[in-house]
Amino acid sequence: MLTKTTLPSASAPDASPSPSSPTNPKTKPTNTIPPQGKTLYPTSGSGIPELKTLLSGFTIPSLLTFPVLLTKSLGAIFAVSANLCLGKEGPFVHISTCLGHLIGHFLPKYSGNGRKMRELLSASCSAGLSVAFGAPIGGVLFSYEEVSTFFPRKVLWRAFLCSLTAAMVLRELNPTGTGKLVLFESRFGEEGYEIVHYLVFVLLGVAGGVFGGLFCKANLLWAKWFRTFRVIKRNPVLEVAVVVLVSALVQFPHPLVREMGDVVVKRLLVDCGDEDTRGEWVCRNELLMQSADDTVNWKYVGWLVYGTIAKLVLTTITFGIKVPSGVIIPALDAGALFGRLVGQLIGSISPGIFAMVGAAAFLAGVSRMTISLAVIMFELTGQLSYTVPSMLAILIAKWVADAISLEGVYDIAQTLLSHPFLDPDTAIAIVRQHKACVQVLIPPKRTMDEITVHVPISNKVDVDLLTGKLNTLKERGLMDAGLVLVQDHGGVPILQGYISQAELEFGLTKLVPDMLRTQDEILVRLLGHQIDDGVSPQSLEMDLTPFVDRTPLTICAKAPLEYAVEMFSKLGLRYLMVTEEGTGQLVGVVIKKRLVGYLEQLREHGPRR
Repeated sequence: MLTKTTLPSASAPDASPSPSSPTNPKTKPTNTIPPQGKTLYPTSGSGIPELKTLLSGFTIPSLLTFPVLLTKSLGAIFAVSANLCLGKEGPFVHISTCLGHLIGHFLPKYSGNGRKMRELLSASCSAGLSVAFGAPIGGVLFSYEEVSTFFPRKVLWRAFLCSLTAAMVLRELNPTGTGKLVLFESRFGEEGYEIVHYLVFVLLGVAGGVFGGLFCKANLLWAKWFRTFRVIKRNPVLEVAVVVLVSALVQFPHPLVREMGDVVVKRLLVDCGDEDTRGEWVCRNELLMQSADDTVNWKYVGWLVYGTIAKLVLTTITFGIKVPSGVIIPALDAGALFGRLVGQLIGSISPGIFAMVGAAAFLAGVSRMTISLAVIMFELTGQLSYTVPSMLAILIAKWVADAISLEGVYDIAQTLLSHPFLDPDTAIAIVRQHKACVQVLIPPKRTMDEITVHVPISNKVDVDLLTGKLNTLKERGLMDAGLVLVQDHGGVPILQGYISQAELEFGLTKLVPDMLRTQDEILVRLLGHQIDDGVSPQSLEMDLTPFVDRTPLTICAKAPLEYAVEMFSKLGLRYLMVTEEGTGQLVGVVIKKRLVGYLEQLREHGPRR
């Protein structure tokens, strides 16, 4: 609640201009308050959906600030200690990214370059998962597969170095007291598995996929139903209190599930043939069955069934509440409980093997991770011999879950939070199906008139004109928009540059000296040569040329929409100029949010008639 942020609402792209917007450039604009939009809680949840949105080129205010870092660190401690069905991996990834962002601000190489800053944040993500699970290689692959959109080769080794350093520090701190990075070290004896056991691994993969797909659907329906109640929407702390109460009532009666989430996984992965583990609750019950001539211990089986169902239900209602939370540990818990249950039917090898494979399958169904998950499971357990069964179950779980629900848990969280995100593969499949052209994204003429600045031959415009344009952009609430700069040559407007809303606001609010604020007329240089001191008191002129992009990328209006998707996704663009075929005249500008909105409309309703 301390970091709660309210964003301005985004009006429709072709909405009429606000009456408060100035129409006369010489008239002083009145201060307008943008309409209230959605409320953002940057410290709640895992933070991974927000990071995916941020690394894909969008802007989320106050996501990586120091207050968020401090609040999320403390909140994660209390949330995990409360033994809710949530994990620490998401908050750790968010915390490490906050640290990377804060450090990058002190380095000019990164603070002044958005692309390099995103590369730094991608490397920081890997360190977060490396610390959460003691999995340095899995952390790098997690950042590559799940979080980052743009991940060039040079970022790979930098992320590896960052993840390695985090793992080295973690080992020296030794929080588990074992002196090892392996969090759930297991020993399953030497009997191994046979070819017939692949059928069981396939079954676990199918079960994990069914659970993952149904979990994603159930979590989406729960959020759309329960969290839309006015009392819950206005008082999110009340929802947290309800979930805490229900979790305590459901989990405490269970002798194993009442423990912390990572402790549950560790105790389910034990091999009861080891002398050191025979005192565990799991082993005591399984040894009791062996001593009773393999008679089924129905009480123990009932506890496993109860624990599996409890974890599934509680994770569904817990993920998404306004506390720092992840979903990996609860999914591992549910999968390990189900795998241990299946292992009771297979007497030839250790049930812990099926618990490990079941945990991987359930997490794959929820998150749709593949390569990174297989490596993480190996690093978590130290069981390289069982990598093949885990890989088989992970792939099958992903296929089954995709058949039930196209989106994983992080994608659904982005949808619920209304965060824009451009998935290149999905986007290209959509545009190829509908065969649209870039011209469908061109804003209406009224919108283009509002965001276009006709710069005279002197390369200077009145500051009131820019202030009025800025107010119009603020009222739209898009945050990623900007102004197009054109100059007339022979009666034809020629594109000269583009200045983003954030840089325009910074220039007009931070760079105008107090001596000029009392003047009636202030000229702003947008094009031409940069003046040395930024402000010339003699001519009442300020200079914004350093903030203008003089070489914005363009695309033909008749080009396939697939080209625009490729340019936005692979080049990390936030805007793209659209020119007329044959003449090269500017006819529009497309921001990334407009493209994402159009793709959503195509997927849900098809092309506009």
